[in-house]
Amino acid sequence: MITVLHEQRETALPDARADGEALWLRAGDLARATGWDWKPEGLCRDATCVPVPRARASELVHDDALDVAGMWRHMGHPVAHDRTGEHWVLGTGAQDRAGALAALEAPDFALPDLDGRMHRLSDYRGQRVFLVTWASW
Repeated sequence: MITVLHEQRETALPDARADGEALWLRAGDLARATGWDWKPEGLCRDATCVPVPRARASELVHDDALDVAGMWRHMGHPVAHDRTGEHWVLGTGAQDRAGALAALEAPDFALPDLDGRMHRLSDYRGQRVFLVTWASW
């Protein structure tokens, strides 16, 4: 079982396969884990499509699976995994993050309050938020 972390998602994928630095996913698993669709024209999300590079197609595509880690790196996004290859993080590239920084808008996240109720940062957009953190270590 492989777990993929991407943006606000954690997706367990029993049919995924890791092979060294490659993460092999089928189209349905890719869409579930990342929100990107694998189409004939490449990886697509909303109006953006990134073609699979022809020069590397034979190493990125095998049967009905795509090396998502290889494609992710091709798109300029960071990829990390643990030693066992069971846990993968597909990050957001610096170029995408630069837009958020220019807007001075923090990425959305959710945290519980002392009573266990969840609060999302996006619930407070347009308001000033003071976030206090603490750790015992």
